Amino acid sequence: MDKTIIPFWEETYLKDDVMTFSIEPNKTIKEFEHLLKKQSNILEVGCGEGQNVLYLAKQGYCNIDAFDISESGISKLKRLCEKDSLYINAFVHDLVTYTFDKKYDWIMSFATLCFVEKSAWKQFLLRAKENTNAGGIHIMHIFTDTVPASPDIAPFAIGLAKDGELKEMYNDWEILQFQSYTFEDEHPNVPKHMHAVNKIVAQKP
Repeated sequence: MDKTIIPFWEETYLKDDVMTFSIEPNKTIKEFEHLLKKQSNILEVGCGEGQNVLYLAKQGYCNIDAFDISESGISKLKRLCEKDSLYINAFVHDLVTYTFDKKYDWIMSFATLCFVEKSAWKQFLLRAKENTNAGGIHIMHIFTDTVPASPDIAPFAIGLAKDGELKEMYNDWEILQFQSYTFEDEHPNVPKHMHAVNKIVAQKP
């Protein structure tokens, strides 16, 4: 990620009265939440301000780790946890250098992987797969180059995937869902724009 340009989300991460991307968790979490046990070890990679892990914590999941490279995003997530008397082990880290110290039952990442070089996110996924328990679930969502990166993320999206490339990483797992699609998006103070996405839900044998 080009650190000489400040991404738009850093501004809204400083404000507790607005959520940058959504107040709701990604719909895929609700769709597959029935596969989770309350004691499951959960990790979100690139959690931002935390709408996904906040939702899970409110549902009673108690072993949640979440990291993001943004210090302001993690600070906001911690403030929101304190406000609602929730506990999430939230910390600042870069997925490129992240090392696992335990195994997980559920690892998820939404619109984050493409912000590092392609070789780096592929290596991360290999490490994540190794550190997933049998029967564990991955939900991975990555922007693809099917349409050009929108202006709001173009300076940072250095690892856009080819369509289907994410799916190839999970050929040895059971693929519960795979979607390739485009959608229109908007954020506070950012005009409407298009993204192309691959999303996969896969289960380790």
